[in-house]
Amino acid sequence: MLIKFLVFISLAGAATTVLAQARPTASRTADLQIGGGFTTANSDYVPNRINGGAAYFDYDFIHHIGIEGEFHFVKDGGGSEVYEKTYEIGGRYHRTYGRFSPYAKGMYGRGVFNFPAFPGFRHANLAYNLFAVGGGVDYRVLKHLNARADFEYQRWLGFPQSGLTPTLFTFGAAYHF
Repeated sequence: MLIKFLVFISLAGAATTVLAQARPTASRTADLQIGGGFTTANSDYVPNRINGGAAYFDYDFIHHIGIEGEFHFVKDGGGSEVYEKTYEIGGRYHRTYGRFSPYAKGMYGRGVFNFPAFPGFRHANLAYNLFAVGGGVDYRVLKHLNARADFEYQRWLGFPQSGLTPTLFTFGAAYHF
């Protein structure tokens, strides 16, 4: 009787492991995309819009949460020699709805501003710390290609005359790994 009971217990324990669910084989631990685009900015320093380019990367290390790094270079086309160059990194949160992935971001970085030349003085470029907030949407065009529309508000710290607060719009594309 004891032997029958032990055989029954061991078979009952083995049955739960035989009927167990398999682990997912296609799970992803991280998500990366690298891209670039056209940027147009409204600077506080010059009255017209200034245009240029951008490069960025997104690395999502857990579902919906990751980091973003950006580089922007925009220059005044009116001959004033004014340009703004920024390097930023920060956190981002996104959701996915079919082909659309809207996101929000908060960033910290460094900006270089090139001041125009004045009579008797050469132009100067100075670096400032900055904070930025923004958001946008990625649209999956193909399996490995995303299109992006992005808005960003920057606040340059320590800039003369109560700071610099440009707004930037970027339209671009990224390769999604």
